[in-house]
Amino acid sequence: MLSEKSLELISNEVGLDGEKTEFKTPWMYKFLLFVLPVPFRAITNIHYHGLEKIPKNGAVIFVANHTSHVDPFLKIVAAKRPVHYLAKKEHFESQATKILMESTGQISTARENGSKDALEKAVDVLNSGCSMGIFPEGTRSRKTHPPFLQTGKTGAARLAAKFPRTPIVPISINGARNFMKPGSLIIKPWKRIDVYIGNPITFSDWLSDNLGGNYSEEGIIKLLSKDENEKRAEMKEIYRKFTDQIIEILRINGAP
Repeated sequence: MLSEKSLELISNEVGLDGEKTEFKTPWMYKFLLFVLPVPFRAITNIHYHGLEKIPKNGAVIFVANHTSHVDPFLKIVAAKRPVHYLAKKEHFESQATKILMESTGQISTARENGSKDALEKAVDVLNSGCSMGIFPEGTRSRKTHPPFLQTGKTGAARLAAKFPRTPIVPISINGARNFMKPGSLIIKPWKRIDVYIGNPITFSDWLSDNLGGNYSEEGIIKLLSKDENEKRAEMKEIYRKFTDQIIEILRINGAP
């Protein structure tokens, strides 16, 4: 187990400081969450497995595979609490979706700058004890045949390293593509969806596990003593390995 001092140093090394503003979930989001989940569950064929594994309080990072526009709502219903997402900026520019995005506290991302500004806002969300929902693939899978899982991007890994004690909950969604196909607004509520919740993990536990990062206290000290270029390169390797293992967990747990 790594010391709090080592974890603090790793967290500082991530380079995400947030905007230093308190984040609050909009009241409209809380109202919608109170009203919509029950009828949604009643008229759909959705089966949740492992709901007892989801932390009830405090900051949480939910990660899931992404094949359909319904995926964010599936995570929200599972969590039974507001979940905030990194959403592409086009959703905030379209009148059809702008109000929904803003009234539910979603975070605009600009892909051309690597979404750094969005991750800074995500830091404020987690610092405020709220939950973040992230799709490590970065966007909905464009594959037309299984396996649909794509190579993950490292934004979730950076957030996990910034908050090494915050639980990361893997959620594997199977069947959402048939429920609502990409590019279509037609919903087929009778189509079965299975949502598998995996065991929560923390970046702290992963970093010290011999099947994960495999770092000891001495290894952390050695990493942090390197020059900036070497240190940055090794941190990127850590993010990549963590991301790849998260994607593999999603696959093993049932993501198609």
